Amino acid sequence: MLILNNTNSQAPTFLLTGIPALRAAQVWISIPFCLLYVIALFGNSVILLVIFHEHSLHEPMYYFLSLSVTDLSLSLCTLSTTLGVLWFDAREINLNACIAQMFFLHGFTFMESGVLLAMSFDRFVAICDPLRYTTILTNARIAQIGITVLIRNVAVMLPVVLFVKRLSFCRSLVLSHSYCYHVDLIQLSCTDNRINSILGLFALFSTTGFDCPCILFSYVLIIRSVLSIASSDERQKAFNTCISHISAVAIFYIPLISLSLVHRYGHSAPAFVHTIMANVFLLIPPVLNPIIYSVKTKQIRKAIIKFYLRSKAKCNQ
Repeated sequence: MLILNNTNSQAPTFLLTGIPALRAAQVWISIPFCLLYVIALFGNSVILLVIFHEHSLHEPMYYFLSLSVTDLSLSLCTLSTTLGVLWFDAREINLNACIAQMFFLHGFTFMESGVLLAMSFDRFVAICDPLRYTTILTNARIAQIGITVLIRNVAVMLPVVLFVKRLSFCRSLVLSHSYCYHVDLIQLSCTDNRINSILGLFALFSTTGFDCPCILFSYVLIIRSVLSIASSDERQKAFNTCISHISAVAIFYIPLISLSLVHRYGHSAPAFVHTIMANVFLLIPPVLNPIIYSVKTKQIRKAIIKFYLRSKAKCNQ
């Protein structure tokens, strides 16, 4: 039996998977995928441009919408392989390219989780301690939060990547998705992958597994604080400031948790279920986040309209 690892002259080459049982229709199915990618790239780019150009949005609450950077990066790091598989049936990917894509895919996913946690802290301070908001969330503090999230991601992902490179592969090298996913990759190994599984779980629990309970706890405190407000109008106003963030948390964590559960416990599920969950996890948050923030956040909506009118005026000159 041929055993392939990263030290051999013949490095392993994996086969990505499009949509099982529908390969003949993949070109047509790729059209909505392509449209979703375009919406994700355009929407997040607009949000970032507006925040960068509009000085009125240079505040902590809007700095945390750097969430759009992670959404943009998530879309870009899987765009080439997903559309390559669907359009040209370009399924081959070598181990090093697969590991690089896996590093950025999981890294940006964990970064998005960290940004959502930072945003929940922002909402907690704004509602529970509004008088100290500007002194607590200074530009320096926001920079420290961003650097901490980045360092955490690199620290948890480096061991995962290094131990994947030590694996040997001698079975079917067909991956379940159109991109490289850690659990999917290590399941193809014919050597002991328990350390890889432990490292993957540690990375998951030390990032999203830590962030999600903290976000829930912050909202318990927020709700308790809001319910103590005497005026019903003020209560509603306070809740409205959290709607966009709650929506972003839901569309990020629900697909992520569902995909993890399907991978670990849904071995008997049809391959089509894995494909749907993988693409929902990949595309829904980057597509919906810009829509949610532009619709639910009045300042963002006004800034987008202002930016559009200014750009249109410049074009007409």
